Amino acid sequence: MLSFNTDDLRPQDRFDYWCEVRARNLFGVTISLKQHERQNFRGRFTAVPAGGAMISEMQASSYWVSRTAADVARAPGDSLCIYQQLGGASWFNSKGGGEFVVAAKDIAISHTDLPYLTRPATTHGFDLRVLKIPFTGREDLVRAARGLSPALLSDNPRLKTVISASLTALAADCARNPDNDFDLAVDHLAQLALLAQGRVRHGSPESRAALRFGFLHAARDVLARNMHRPNLTPAAVAAELGISPRKLHLLFEPTGMSCARTLTAMRAAEALRLLRNAPMQPVAEIAQASGFDSSATFYRVFRNVYGITPGDARTAAVLD
Repeated sequence: MLSFNTDDLRPQDRFDYWCEVRARNLFGVTISLKQHERQNFRGRFTAVPAGGAMISEMQASSYWVSRTAADVARAPGDSLCIYQQLGGASWFNSKGGGEFVVAAKDIAISHTDLPYLTRPATTHGFDLRVLKIPFTGREDLVRAARGLSPALLSDNPRLKTVISASLTALAADCARNPDNDFDLAVDHLAQLALLAQGRVRHGSPESRAALRFGFLHAARDVLARNMHRPNLTPAAVAAELGISPRKLHLLFEPTGMSCARTLTAMRAAEALRLLRNAPMQPVAEIAQASGFDSSATFYRVFRNVYGITPGDARTAAVLD
């Protein structure tokens, strides 16, 4: 993993360092900031490999970014880029895509080697995640994605939800298990991005597989965000995703765990986390905060999952 920030540098050196290391060498862009604003500049950046691709996250003060024709010639990326706005908003302008604003949680998609101009649209600064998928070894991707102007994914809310959940899950998986093979996940994300931009057929085997992959991550995201609700059901998850309960069941079938069992496992894991990290919180409150409808249900499920009682788990955490 590549990681750096400007905190250890003198304030007067931070932007110049960022300009050379982050902008010119890693991203192949030209950046600019007024001299009197550089003293307050701060930024941090991480990048991890994801299969043959690269996933990066950046938080930084505002400045102008341009990828010019000269930048492209000097540092060609030749990749499909999936851009996820984590916070704030960014303004973009490109010859083929025109002007648009990427708001928080929005997705934009492009071929890396087309000129553009961008800057944060709010005082929040840069707060983004980017997945770059090289064309090398992906001939189908080359034909579909080359020349794809920067564009906001705005006319298909379901696909935006699916891509966002899948990209977030990939970033978390890469951070936890960097040695795993993520090539298939990256291929699915590329297919979803091209599907969202109308560059590939919806009914192709590759698109169907990518949609199953994406909707599974979207379903897990719904579970994780709402597991504290005791009335959360698979039917409610399906309704939020705009699919039938049967399709939801089919999404989870290859995992060996149903949607309901996955939800139960998430709740038990959250309860275990709270037992370890909040030693003074009553067990009944932990059960409720984790989404269990009663203490009796919580005790039964917890023992089934972990083989010990919640009290024993808390005692073990204290002794450790």
